[in-house]
Amino acid sequence: MLSALALSSAAVTQQAQSVGSEVAPLYTAYVACESSDEVYVVDFDGRAAVVREVFEVGYQATEIEGPHGLTIGPDREFWYCSIAHGKPFGVLYKYRVGSNELVGECELGMFPATMQISPLTGLLYVVNFNLHGRMLPSTVSIVDPDAMVEVGRTVTGAMPHGSRLTASGDLHYSCAMMSGELYEIDAVSFEVTRSMQLDIDLPKNHASAAKPTWISPHPVDRRIYAALNGKDQIVEVDTEKWLVTRRLDSGAGPYNLDITPNGELLVATYKGAGAVGVWHLKSGREVKRVKSSRSVTHGVVVSRDARFAFVTSESKNADPGTLDVVDLAAGEVVATVVVGLQAGGIALLEP
Repeated sequence: MLSALALSSAAVTQQAQSVGSEVAPLYTAYVACESSDEVYVVDFDGRAAVVREVFEVGYQATEIEGPHGLTIGPDREFWYCSIAHGKPFGVLYKYRVGSNELVGECELGMFPATMQISPLTGLLYVVNFNLHGRMLPSTVSIVDPDAMVEVGRTVTGAMPHGSRLTASGDLHYSCAMMSGELYEIDAVSFEVTRSMQLDIDLPKNHASAAKPTWISPHPVDRRIYAALNGKDQIVEVDTEKWLVTRRLDSGAGPYNLDITPNGELLVATYKGAGAVGVWHLKSGREVKRVKSSRSVTHGVVVSRDARFAFVTSESKNADPGTLDVVDLAAGEVVATVVVGLQAGGIALLEP
């Protein structure tokens, strides 16, 4: 499979055609395909997206292991992938950027999902979603990515999923999907400093109807945005006052979120609507809604230059997933590439 899909370096270079007098930047997206145990490496030159490489991940040849979360280290030398299904615990894999050589691994909790590395501590924080366990409080694993050793584990809520650090890296936020809670962790002490119930209705039988699936801290202001997948809302939290300040009605099934570096726009994937919403945060208005190329939209990451949103879609049944590139100014999909089954986690390596 690798030889059929991998492009030569000359072919990739040819894709970076000049735009005017300048060479278009080459964005590289890593896409985790959960139901085919593959990671796709996709290059985008500003106009066209091409699959450069695809390779299998995991260690059990007869099992679907579910690559879920992806992140790239601050030094851009290594990238990391959480493998959800283990016996019973999941695994964190470390790969070298460029060669995609596996250079390290670390056992985590049950069903590790989303993750990020703090620029302050240099540590990696990954939530253990515990999809197949009992509906009990789960944890955030804290890993030294150099040694690939778990150095701490912090208890939070039931099925923690979306997780992100502040721009400074001093605080880690995560949302517990089944208990409906937002958690704040001190990235240095590993302690939970505050928590909040995001569901306006108290969870019944230990299950939240709101089902928060993602957290995105504002890059400038002391605010956090949460996707309430079960109530079709995006919630704004003032972290200074520790209060919910706005509840924005969204498209069906908001799932993942990302914010432009200047903090002006929020991009949301609507898993239930097969679409992407672009929100103007100051006004609290959805200014664009873009149809995805597949019906089950999943992950999103915005480029640092705020030009593009890279969006994964799972599709359904045996249909392959896709990666869409959305031009945020034009409000349209400008490139689509077919990837593997149940495309979800995504990370972006930029020029």
